[in-house]
Amino acid sequence: MMTPMGITVTMADDTEDVQLDFAADEQESARRSAVIRHPLVSFFHLFFRVVAIVAYLLCDWISESFSSCFVLILTLLSFDFWSVKNVTGRLLVGLRWWNQIDEDGKSLWVFEAKKASLGKDIGTEAEARIFWLGLIICPLIWTLFFFISLFSLKIKWLSLVVASISLQVANLYGYLRCKAVGEDGQPADIRSFSGQHLLQRPDIIFGIL
Repeated sequence: MMTPMGITVTMADDTEDVQLDFAADEQESARRSAVIRHPLVSFFHLFFRVVAIVAYLLCDWISESFSSCFVLILTLLSFDFWSVKNVTGRLLVGLRWWNQIDEDGKSLWVFEAKKASLGKDIGTEAEARIFWLGLIICPLIWTLFFFISLFSLKIKWLSLVVASISLQVANLYGYLRCKAVGEDGQPADIRSFSGQHLLQRPDIIFGIL
């Protein structure tokens, strides 16, 4: 067809059928809305940190030795740190973070977020809520213990609480960075990422609750 400007325009009569895979979307939605797909993983995500809090509250009844309570609680939180960092975060929410040494001998922190469309083994929405609530609430409880120990001048217990907060907050901060990577679409290695980025993106925190 010739236009008034002398430009030839070709009109295509053939049409191409585009098939939308609604069945796959429905299957993914059903999978994500299921209640619990990883019951054992969800259990151990909360087990060590909850038992550590209970042990702290019952230390006077468990043992009269502060050293025994100190070792017991830090052992529980060390198991919790390892399991959350290496197992539950990857299976329940598709996030992971780690440290590696590059060819120049420099230490690099790497943060990854698996896309939901590629994460067949990622947990359900209920499991994600369990993951984030456990990750956020427990450090808040230890922070409450910190102020109680501080105002009651229990210095030896204060050292235990500070060590506990450090282990809990390390995983929380690492996974918040992973979530920010997933939402911003940045590469896994984000050296320029800082804590200020979390303050500028409150939706990262409130969006998971």
